[in-house]
Amino acid sequence: MTRYAERIWKLIIESRTHMTAEQVFLEIKKEEPKVVLATVYNNLNGLCREGKIRKISVEGQLDRYDKIQRHDHLVCRECGRLSDISFQDLTENLEAQLGEGILSYDLRVFYICPQCRERNIVKNNV
Repeated sequence: MTRYAERIWKLIIESRTHMTAEQVFLEIKKEEPKVVLATVYNNLNGLCREGKIRKISVEGQLDRYDKIQRHDHLVCRECGRLSDISFQDLTENLEAQLGEGILSYDLRVFYICPQCRERNIVKNNV
C-alpha cells in the first residue's frame, strides 16, 4: 500500500462520519501539502477495488466512503445525513435463507431525520 493509500485508509476506518473525497483530500492535505485531489480519488478507487473501504452512492449527493464492516445506512431524504444502523436480524435471516454467510451487501433505508422533522414542524407552524 502506498503512503497516501495508507493514510487515506486509516482516515476512513477511524472516521465517525462518512467522508467525501473532498473531505478526505482536505484532511490529508494538512499533513501532505503537496497531495492533489486526483491522487486522493485514485487511492480511494484503488482501496475500494481492493475491498479495504466501500463507496456509498446516494442519488443527488457526492459519493462518500466508509469502512468495511457489516452495517447498513439511514439516509435522510431532506438533508442527506447518512447514519449507521445495524439490522442484525435481517443479516441472520438472509444468511439462513441462503444457507451460507454473506460477504457484504449495501442496504440504505431512507427516512426524514429528527432534525429535519423538527425543522418542518417549525416551518409549517410559522
